Amino acid sequence: VTTDRMSAFDVVMNEPIPYKGVVLNQITLFWMDHFSSVENHLLETNVAKFPEKLQAHADLLENRAVIVRKAKPLPIECIVRGHITGSGWKDYLATGAVCGHALPKNLLESAKLEKALFTPSTKADLGEHDENISVDTAGEMLGDSLLQEVQDASLTIFEQGREFAETKGIIIADTKFEFGMCD
Repeated sequence: VTTDRMSAFDVVMNEPIPYKGVVLNQITLFWMDHFSSVENHLLETNVAKFPEKLQAHADLLENRAVIVRKAKPLPIECIVRGHITGSGWKDYLATGAVCGHALPKNLLESAKLEKALFTPSTKADLGEHDENISVDTAGEMLGDSLLQEVQDASLTIFEQGREFAETKGIIIADTKFEFGMCD
């Protein structure tokens, strides 16, 4: 169930935003359908097809709930950067690189990168902040084969999403993917 709660920098705010959960859920379903070539955990999105015991709550669940397969989340977040912004900008200013990727000198904040970068981070506990890590560190955590799989999927999805968004006049500066293992 996608709630109307709001969080920023891993802190949950007290006041919900009405229908935020509905909007986020529908955006997620759009992108999962758009990238159906990548297997996901969705089993059912139509509340009318949910189990009988949930039908009493159908009005609350409509457009904000899904039935999924349980997955074990990977211990990293898969961040792809198409522009140099946020924590990547801070890293670049300090080191000239982002997560071990050396970048050209004298980039401006929010500059579009020639090639999108896979820049993983840790998956911090609630209340903690994620930390950028190198691809090598992510490989130590996942193993080289699984890392290559999630890196390739992340970059492919990002590039396809960015191309689609640009046709709508939208710039996707960066995004985060989270993957897990089912069964």
